[in-house]
Amino acid sequence: MDEITDDEFQELLKTFKRSSIHLETRDAYGTEVELPHMAQWAAGEPDDLEWLQDWCTTLRGHVAAGRTVKRARIVSEPLSTYQRWTLAIGHPIVEAGEDVRFIPRRQVSELCFPGNDYYVFDDERVVFLHYSGEGLNNALTTTTNPATVEMCRKAFDQVWPLATPYSEYKPE
Repeated sequence: MDEITDDEFQELLKTFKRSSIHLETRDAYGTEVELPHMAQWAAGEPDDLEWLQDWCTTLRGHVAAGRTVKRARIVSEPLSTYQRWTLAIGHPIVEAGEDVRFIPRRQVSELCFPGNDYYVFDDERVVFLHYSGEGLNNALTTTTNPATVEMCRKAFDQVWPLATPYSEYKPE
């Protein structure tokens, strides 16, 4: 596996040709971009979500070009503060074309999937996201190894049909 930079990863998010799938397995993340907005939400302050617009524009471009973008979130219930926040602010992303789904962690106990969150681009490349214990991303690795790509695709394909679409998901 090769380590890649955040800039290289951002380029992959923009330039895939057919499909992007993303499996999230953590209850909380601490991205430097998101933390101030989550704190604002937690304090009950309004957020115009303008900081999401670049991603939404990218999503609309993918959809217009016939590309698919799917994200499955494996979550503990009751939801963590982070996951409650993503549920509260996710509508612009979904409206822009990303199919986001949630699945309670207890429903995946008999499934096997990699130990890190990941993206699969075009069924050709996997990018693993490595996080610190506090939820900050501290590394990105990638591979085009067909066995790893297949393993990640199969894991996602097991989770996806069990997951509930964003608009229908009602946490316990």
